[in-house]
Amino acid sequence: MDLRDEQPMKHEIGNRTYLLAPVEPLDVDGVRTVQVGTALFAIAFVALLPFYGKLEESGRLWLLWMCLAGVGLGLLGAEYCKRRRIVRAAREAGTTQDS
Repeated sequence: MDLRDEQPMKHEIGNRTYLLAPVEPLDVDGVRTVQVGTALFAIAFVALLPFYGKLEESGRLWLLWMCLAGVGLGLLGAEYCKRRRIVRAAREAGTTQDS
């Protein structure tokens, strides 16, 4: 355990005092987040397929197509995030990558 003598920064706004801890932000590129969301939409699509007839009768067939759209957009988003991660890694390494 690292005990520090440093005191957290204080911000006073009105009659409230906020303490800011010196914590480094996480380096998140979003790839895993988009992949998990895409997988959840795919699972929901497959789970709704047996209820196609009931969804159509009740006028809620759009739920099925929303899940399919979520999968499609998730695949595009995952590719975008992967490319962004590669570009950021190259930039940090000091090289540039031309498309």
